[in-house]
Amino acid sequence: MQRFLIRQSMRLVAGVLGAVLIAAAIAAVGEPAAHNPPGFLTAFLSHLLQFGRLDLGTSLVSGAPVVQELGRYLPRTLALVAMGAVIALVAGVPIGLLLTLGPTRRIAAPLIQIVTATPVFVSGLTLAFVAVHLLHWPVSVNAPVAMPYQVWQVAVLPILTVGLAGAAAVQLVLRRSSAQPGGESFRTGLKRMGLGLIEIETLYVLPKMVAGLAAGAREIVLALFSAAVVAEWVFHCAGAADLFVKSVALADWNMAAILLFVFAMVTFVVEFLGEAIAHALAPGGRP
Repeated sequence: MQRFLIRQSMRLVAGVLGAVLIAAAIAAVGEPAAHNPPGFLTAFLSHLLQFGRLDLGTSLVSGAPVVQELGRYLPRTLALVAMGAVIALVAGVPIGLLLTLGPTRRIAAPLIQIVTATPVFVSGLTLAFVAVHLLHWPVSVNAPVAMPYQVWQVAVLPILTVGLAGAAAVQLVLRRSSAQPGGESFRTGLKRMGLGLIEIETLYVLPKMVAGLAAGAREIVLALFSAAVVAEWVFHCAGAADLFVKSVALADWNMAAILLFVFAMVTFVVEFLGEAIAHALAPGGRP
């Protein structure tokens, strides 16, 4: 376990260093002198030293310090992703377990493929249509909230959009992780060793499935962040994901670089924790 953690820690450090280099390169693009190789290299080294001093600079559009912008927008996106992750687990785990059964998988596979292939923005617009026209919510997703009791109605739409996108990733990871230990040959071999069904499911199948789900945490969190970008754009939520899209569109490369670095950091940390949990649950290997 100790050797595994050292190896994963080295991967985490390498990923962080790579993210710093990419962020410095992106931020250097916005410098006026970066139109030729020597100018770009000078701007790149300047931003690299600046990041080393923990000086994130200022936004080229708003003129505000990047740290101030992060403090304003990042908590909203992290909260959206966290609440979406809860919905993703609540909805995705039962669906993934249900689809591990042969008859259910054969019946539901075409429907699941259609749902997972649906673009996130289409899902968000569908939820908005249902909320306004079928549930008759007295709010519009394009207008400011007028009454305090309407806050949850506006917040639930982007959360559901992110959560459903995450649920699709969760069930896919779970199905993939349960394919090997859920096979009939696996259970048959353990039964021949004198183990009961409850022992097989509890001691062998379930830990490997959870380990596979933890190992797929990186894939899940990437799906959540990608959905957050779309949800914040569709529902006009002023978060860091929406700010990233606007920063790229307005060529605010310094802001875009820092946001990309933060998203990468969260992904690397989640991947590290997921791999550690997976190795602790299934040290002999995962599907």
